[in-house]
Amino acid sequence: MLFACIYVPEFPVQAIARTAPELREQALAVLDGTPPLLSIIAANQQARELGVEIGMTKLQSEACSNIRLCRRSMIQEKAAYNALLDCTYAFSPRVEDTSRHSANGDGKTKSTDTVIFDITGLERLFGSPTNIARRIVSHVSRMGLEANVAIAGNPDSAMHAARGFSGMTMIVPGTEAKRVGLLPIQLLEPSAEMLETFERWGIRDFAGLAALPEIALSQRLGQEGLRLQKLAQGRAQRTLIPAEPIIQFEESIELEDAVELLEPLAFILNRLLEHICARLAARSLAASELRITLELTGHEDQSIKEQEQSKSTYYRSFQFPVPMQDSRTFLKLLQLDLAAHLPGGPVKKIFLAAEPAPPRFAQSGLFLPRGPAPERLELTLARIRGIAGEDRVGSAELLDTHAPGDFRMCVFRPYTKSSKSNNKSCMQRTALRIFRPPLAVKVRTQNEVPARVFFRGQTHRVTAAAGPWRNNGGWWTTEAWTRDEWDLELRAEQPTPMLVRMYRDLTSAKWYLEATFD
Repeated sequence: MLFACIYVPEFPVQAIARTAPELREQALAVLDGTPPLLSIIAANQQARELGVEIGMTKLQSEACSNIRLCRRSMIQEKAAYNALLDCTYAFSPRVEDTSRHSANGDGKTKSTDTVIFDITGLERLFGSPTNIARRIVSHVSRMGLEANVAIAGNPDSAMHAARGFSGMTMIVPGTEAKRVGLLPIQLLEPSAEMLETFERWGIRDFAGLAALPEIALSQRLGQEGLRLQKLAQGRAQRTLIPAEPIIQFEESIELEDAVELLEPLAFILNRLLEHICARLAARSLAASELRITLELTGHEDQSIKEQEQSKSTYYRSFQFPVPMQDSRTFLKLLQLDLAAHLPGGPVKKIFLAAEPAPPRFAQSGLFLPRGPAPERLELTLARIRGIAGEDRVGSAELLDTHAPGDFRMCVFRPYTKSSKSNNKSCMQRTALRIFRPPLAVKVRTQNEVPARVFFRGQTHRVTAAAGPWRNNGGWWTTEAWTRDEWDLELRAEQPTPMLVRMYRDLTSAKWYLEATFD
């Protein structure tokens, strides 16, 4: 069997730099704690070269020049770890979530920078373990993270190699003891008392612990000592504890300085959307709905009290006629909507969430031109909504009322034939084209039945008539109506008849052409 492990060094730093890639080139350190007791919990290589050390206070770290200090962001770390899990599920369904389960089963909470998964059998798809490791590194890079990847014959050896060696590490089954022998003993995570014992014995690495006699080690350190020795020798065998996959696609960021203009806001949204789309693609999913929540704050020229009072939340939701995973389309839709519905203040926090759905599948004909993508239709509708208004674009839905012409506009959804009608012949549908406002016409009746209709300078002969149907209501409002409705077949000079819906307003005794049938 083969197991792979992904380890993200300095995870708090990379979680912040994931949404701000320009920080990767700077000396960056992450602070955590309660003010004023803030200390360094993580730092990148550039910061360490300038003298930053883990455990430094904020005051001590400020003495180092050209250091960028950021507060720890738990929401960004959660999003980054979920992205790491999405990456592993692209390769294997058997993934161990190390943030929930410890490697040795002792119930201790592990850090969120390591993921272990089973890759047995992937050689048939991707080739050698080296090629598998390259693909894993490529997928992790698309998620905005830089990681160490190790492959070994057991989960623990893969985890220790990923944490101890940078880049890609391949361990051939049977050579674990030799490959991990130089790793420091601290990677085994012994207790403080046992680590002090190892230091007194002069044990500094895996090889030193692996060479100790088992009986003497058991007499002095018990079963825990033997367990650590097996880990150092690469002989520990255990089964993975598979995690239940969480289908949740959320990205968020808290800005140091509030953003007031749409252009820089769109720049930040683009990064978050790219991460969400990469995670959706890793799970072979698409988004059927996109939700954005902005936390607004006061302007800089306001006092602190006024800024606190000005805080509010801005929320928008977008439902798509077909599932999509194109970040550029999502960004354009957000830009059009934000331009039409401006936030009420500077943006301090951004939260994006996507509702996953199976992606659409389409089969094109060999000799037919390719039709336009549904994404283009959604963008066109968004542009029209920005010009005509939200209540003038979409699909018309009749209301549950007898009032003539009452309807509301709903989000456009393409018609899909029900699976229950697969064995039934497709029924022909008649469309009703309504004139708004209705056309005033003149009608000549015979025995109280319409005989001729005059409109648009032409005389039409009534060849068939159905009606009248009395329709009245709204007498308790200022918009009461009382009318007789007719469905007529008209003939003039045209070879085919015209089917129309007409009515006579009993209040004014006038006739109107309301609609035509197609």
